[in-house]
Amino acid sequence: MPRQSISFSKPNDEWLKAQIDSEEYSSKSELVNDLIRQARKQQAHIEWIRAKLDLSERSGFTSDTQEQILKQSKSLLNG
Repeated sequence: MPRQSISFSKPNDEWLKAQIDSEEYSSKSELVNDLIRQARKQQAHIEWIRAKLDLSERSGFTSDTQEQILKQSKSLLNG
């Protein structure tokens, strides 16, 4: 695994140390890697939502009622 040297601001370093002291994580490296994993998942989710919004915007408007849309959505979710 590649090694990196990074600097933290004092408040961030204190927060990192507090997480390790609470035994939530065993090291700063483990914590930073977990934070990066979470950020990557969040970014992937945001990109998925953007793609869905783009597709929706390109598909135009509907004359369906809220109830019809809800029924269709539930039907799609339930297979």
